[in-house]
Amino acid sequence: MLTPDTIDEDSGYRYYSAEQLLVIQRIIDLKNRGFTLEEIKSLLVEDVSPAEVKKSLIAKKLELQQFIEEAQSRLKEINLGLERMKDLDEQPSTVPIVIRNVKSQLVASIRDTIPRSHLCLLLDEIKQYVREHREDDNRSLTVQWHSNDFEEDLIDVEVALPVAKHIPGSDRVNVHFWPELKQAASLVHWCDPYHSSCSGLTELATWISSNGYRPNEAEPIREIYLTADQDLYGKLRRAELLIPIEKI
Repeated sequence: MLTPDTIDEDSGYRYYSAEQLLVIQRIIDLKNRGFTLEEIKSLLVEDVSPAEVKKSLIAKKLELQQFIEEAQSRLKEINLGLERMKDLDEQPSTVPIVIRNVKSQLVASIRDTIPRSHLCLLLDEIKQYVREHREDDNRSLTVQWHSNDFEEDLIDVEVALPVAKHIPGSDRVNVHFWPELKQAASLVHWCDPYHSSCSGLTELATWISSNGYRPNEAEPIREIYLTADQDLYGKLRRAELLIPIEKI
């Protein structure tokens, strides 16, 4: 953009004349306003008109306004993330196992038999579907494990998202009320949902048998993901494992 006055043949150092200082200052000023070197070059030509300069300034102003709006939106999301992290920090590291009732809930769900490694695809599919129907896709994802053998590669699984109102279903998506679980043993823990084994499942099963209960095999195990996708930074997410039970 700026041709040196002289170049030292030995060192390659470039030297500029005092007369070039004004041009250098203009380049720095335009860079500070956010112009790229290519945009600056067009503003330094001798025959550039005031109309062209005005057009360039207006375009840069709109570009910077859009950048500010996008940055403010990102800042808002980061602040919301920090608030949710604060809520997680305030939760106890260990939560005692309890027996609780799980109310019936309107959900959009997909049930399929898939490789365990494809669970994330199924979760993403249901999130996209409710989003397309203008429902909040950041509600707690829930998984129903219809397979009894958690070690199998192919699993019969149903993924669901709560919805505020009835939305159209499809050949893949069923919009319906999940039945109430009158009694379920609940364990809140950290887990890797894509791993074939779950220590929480073993812990909860041991507690059930030690307290005079047994799993109600007529109802599938549920798992509610308490950590939203946007707050998942490692492999583990906080989840509530629910095993329907009956008294022995």
